[in-house]
Amino acid sequence: MQSFFERNAKPFRRVPFSGIPSPVLILLFLAASLMAQTAQNPSPMVEYTRDHARLTETTPAGQRLKLELGTLFVPEKVKQKREVKLLLFFHGGGWLPEFAVAQQREMAVITVQAGGGSGAYVNLFADPARFQMLIAEAEAKSGLRFGEVDLGGWSAGCGALRQILGDPASYDRVGRVLCIDGVHTGYVNDTPGPKESQLQTDNLQVWLRFGRDAMAGKKRLIVTHTEIFPGTFASTTETADYLLHEWGLAAHPVVKWGPMKTQILSEVRRGGLLVIGFAGNSAPDHVDQFHSLPEYLNWLAKK
Repeated sequence: MQSFFERNAKPFRRVPFSGIPSPVLILLFLAASLMAQTAQNPSPMVEYTRDHARLTETTPAGQRLKLELGTLFVPEKVKQKREVKLLLFFHGGGWLPEFAVAQQREMAVITVQAGGGSGAYVNLFADPARFQMLIAEAEAKSGLRFGEVDLGGWSAGCGALRQILGDPASYDRVGRVLCIDGVHTGYVNDTPGPKESQLQTDNLQVWLRFGRDAMAGKKRLIVTHTEIFPGTFASTTETADYLLHEWGLAAHPVVKWGPMKTQILSEVRRGGLLVIGFAGNSAPDHVDQFHSLPEYLNWLAKK
């Protein structure tokens, strides 16, 4: 099921409440309550202080090849080199990852869309061999050889990253991973609280392993999280807190600007690991994260 935050991708606008009959308000409230029971419980908080900047949709020059799963984009400036870096990016549409990769050096991208909900992305790689087969197909159709293979995902797309990394051979093939506001898991007994929530940790084990390898300099991992509280499953801040605790790390509070006029509230750096916390608990804040992808790829490229 598509989340509230993805359905409401545009920044909120002020709507005057004067002139709206009270029965209509009651019906709207009941409808929202029913939707929350079946999906998630987004925060009603909306702020108008920060500007939610958006990149302009563009179509970068290059070659696009339809694959069995997704589309391979090879930027025009990428020559027939012996080795080219490959990014597999999940969720959010194709133009923005293509735009971001076109600014990198010798990198191509496979973009994959599977609809709303992380389960749809997990199911794409129920067969562990599909990941390696996808790379082989991309090499055969493009005539390129892909050396370093990286994974990236926004929101529900991070479900694909988790599933791919759960396979030992695929894990070894991946060098760098970018998780944009999308590391989620369930609650024990399916409910948060009443104080500090208890998380279902099975889905977080692969992140623990990859993070430890990143700290040791063997991999590169970037995790971003916001203040969005879904209610029916664990937030990205809750999962980040769990991961940091298990890694023996603590978030350092900061106040500074991030990409696309976002505000960074915390950060942790250790070896090849970077965990960044951002302000914001509304739909535009979630989309801010996706539009920060070009800058995040620059971060990912740093050693």
